[in-house]
Amino acid sequence: MERLLTVAQAAELLGTTTRFPRRLIAERRIRFVKIGRHVRIPASSLVQMVEAGTVEPRRSCRRAA
Repeated sequence: MERLLTVAQAAELLGTTTRFPRRLIAERRIRFVKIGRHVRIPASSLVQMVEAGTVEPRRSCRRAA
């Protein structure tokens, strides 16, 4: 079974407030699991979201003088 995180744990892992993961859930931009009244976020969902938003650096940023 996959590790499920609370909203607070997800926010801590992302380095944000709890408002950010709650907004992602409300906008259905991230997978989540409802267990009764509790909401849990699969750890893999956070990893996928971070990977999708990762921007690779450019190789050369030189400008012509």
